[in-house]
Amino acid sequence: MKDKLRSQGWFGKTGKDGFIYRAWMKNQGIPDYEFRGKPVIGICNTWSEFTPCNAHFRELAESVKRGISEAGGFPVEFPVMSLGETLIKPTAMLYRNLASMDVEESIRANPMDGVVLLCGCDKTTPSLVMGACSVNIPALVVSGGPMLTGKYQGRDISTSDVWRFNDAVRSGEMSEEQLTVAEACMCRSRGHCAVMGTASTMACMVESLGLSLPGNAAIPAADSRRKVLAQLSGIRIVEMVKENLCLSDILTRQAFENAIIANAAIGGSTNFIIHLLAIAKRIGVDLKLDDFDKLSANVPLIANLQPSGKYFMEDLYYAGGLPAVLKELDSFLHGDALTVNGKSMRENYMTAECYNRDVISSAEKPFNPLSGVAILKGNLCEHGAVIKPSAASAHLLKHSGKALVFEDIDDYKNRIDQPDLEVDETSILVLKNVGPIGYPGMPEVGNMALPKKLLAKGVTDMVRISDGRMSGTGFGTVILHASPEAALGANFAVVKTGDVIHLDVSKRTLTLEVPADELEQRKRSWKPVHKKYDRGYVMLYQQHVQQASEGADLDFLNGGSGSEVSRDSH
Repeated sequence: MKDKLRSQGWFGKTGKDGFIYRAWMKNQGIPDYEFRGKPVIGICNTWSEFTPCNAHFRELAESVKRGISEAGGFPVEFPVMSLGETLIKPTAMLYRNLASMDVEESIRANPMDGVVLLCGCDKTTPSLVMGACSVNIPALVVSGGPMLTGKYQGRDISTSDVWRFNDAVRSGEMSEEQLTVAEACMCRSRGHCAVMGTASTMACMVESLGLSLPGNAAIPAADSRRKVLAQLSGIRIVEMVKENLCLSDILTRQAFENAIIANAAIGGSTNFIIHLLAIAKRIGVDLKLDDFDKLSANVPLIANLQPSGKYFMEDLYYAGGLPAVLKELDSFLHGDALTVNGKSMRENYMTAECYNRDVISSAEKPFNPLSGVAILKGNLCEHGAVIKPSAASAHLLKHSGKALVFEDIDDYKNRIDQPDLEVDETSILVLKNVGPIGYPGMPEVGNMALPKKLLAKGVTDMVRISDGRMSGTGFGTVILHASPEAALGANFAVVKTGDVIHLDVSKRTLTLEVPADELEQRKRSWKPVHKKYDRGYVMLYQQHVQQASEGADLDFLNGGSGSEVSRDSH
């Protein structure tokens, strides 16, 4: 163990200060010996009944506490802002950076030597990891786990079916009464989305980064083995404190490359990109948007999971979990990268076995040769845009069409179902002003529902482009994160209905067939249409948020302040 526990700067003091620190803790019935040289482990809990994915976390925290106590540590649970993707408005992404500030300052300001991060719903994972990185003490992640697979009318369903059900209701193929029945059939247990949506992607991200114990990503929330993993994580964090194994020791460039490779192989959410970029900036690793394309370009899709495939997270666990996937990727990965259990990544996955080749294929005979993500460049997205080819329609991966432009989300909602809308299946839907500044917060509206008149004709996919995001549960030929966003007045801000757009995913290009001088003329007469806020956090966010291509963190949060407390308040 390092010479002095950080917590002893509080509990080890003599005189008035030590008296105050210990006495007020003792009003919870804590005996004196708990303060005598034991590692104090914080349990950072995002439990909230407004975050249904994380509503079982008080129970999960008890398992972590048992492990900490078993290993000779002193567990202290504390809350931070919880971000429930399904309920919070206008979008959980608006508050990811605020939650990360809460985490960072809560860890730094309080007497803890290590921390267990309880994460589940989409933004809770990156916000907690980002905040912990900026303090850089021993930390590991325990994810909440996916729901059990939904069952409806004799078939498996989960969150990706929300988009299918919505189109079915709009086209008259499904009644509102049937939709209500499906609600209960889909969300039938505790846990986050049961597909490879953003929550599952984030759980896979932390495991492939080395920030969780092996197997963390896929254990269903309702499975008793989730509690076992939580207790084992409690034991391990005490050992990490004794070893002084910090986040910076694990989050090397090689760890980030492993996560990118793994994400390509599982068909992970496009949101992975924006969150991993932000985490890299916090810990000081030089990671660029182009790295995602370079590192994943030759990685096949081997996890047959919705929305890119057929199966669900529960199936992935029974098939061998993420360790079985990583084992298939051995030739691609940095197997010697260190993980939180003190072993290398390769040591953790080499004993894994695959029990179902329909769910986890081999790298030699992949489920889909297409990579999980591709980064596009061109005059419509000078700093880049993102597409998920594995979830797109093959015939649209190279496509030219006329733009149908919606200036903001309200314009889209008002016009998309108008019977006289001038649109056909070759059109390209363009949605502006849903980026970080423009919305604000960059919502998951990029996978725009298709025009009702085209759904009636049997059209199921179109090219869609926006400066916003898409739920990891979504699918289709959807181009996201166009940067710079429309609110900054770059080329994306001045595309007009009728302009011809060319998409070529194989060449990684997205171009607007408008002469450069015409674009410059349009930009000179451009005026912003987004609302500017004049108070509170949202004002701060709009003034300081970086673009999607940089991770959409607040510029003053890049890097970290370490674990030292600059002033003693007593």
